[in-house]
Amino acid sequence: MTSIDRLDAEILGRLTANARVGIAELATDLGVSRNTIQQRIRRLEDVGILRGFRPIIDLSAVGMPVQALISLELDQRRMAEVVRGLAALPEVIEVKLQAGREDLLVHVAIASLEALQPLTASIVDIEGVRKTTSTFSVGTPVPYRLQPLLDHLTEGSGWGRSTPLPT
Repeated sequence: MTSIDRLDAEILGRLTANARVGIAELATDLGVSRNTIQQRIRRLEDVGILRGFRPIIDLSAVGMPVQALISLELDQRRMAEVVRGLAALPEVIEVKLQAGREDLLVHVAIASLEALQPLTASIVDIEGVRKTTSTFSVGTPVPYRLQPLLDHLTEGSGWGRSTPLPT
């Protein structure tokens, strides 16, 4: 496990909020050199903490306003086959492996509530799927965020070996 310090946390938080922020702007805002920012980002990429920069897409704006989470119970011997089948469905955004009663959690985006039934039928048709349970996302009271976690992880640390936190 690689540790991060307060400066890393600030860089990651700002990139999470706006991946298009420039190196010079980050350096100015954080009171460090551009070189420091570039080296920190490179290190965060090299050790696998920072794994890319992605746009945030409003699925409603592209005609997929309904999101659902579908929990699947599987025949464990068919896990790879089920995952391949799910990956072939364009509505599937993400599949997470779970511990517990259900084996997989499938995040899907669909155009309407009515579209869930045929999608669920397609999922049930995948050999190895035993049972599905669907829930709908009706809002996002806490959107995806990392800064509170990053702050917690770096509580009490400075910015590198000798740089104190800015005041």
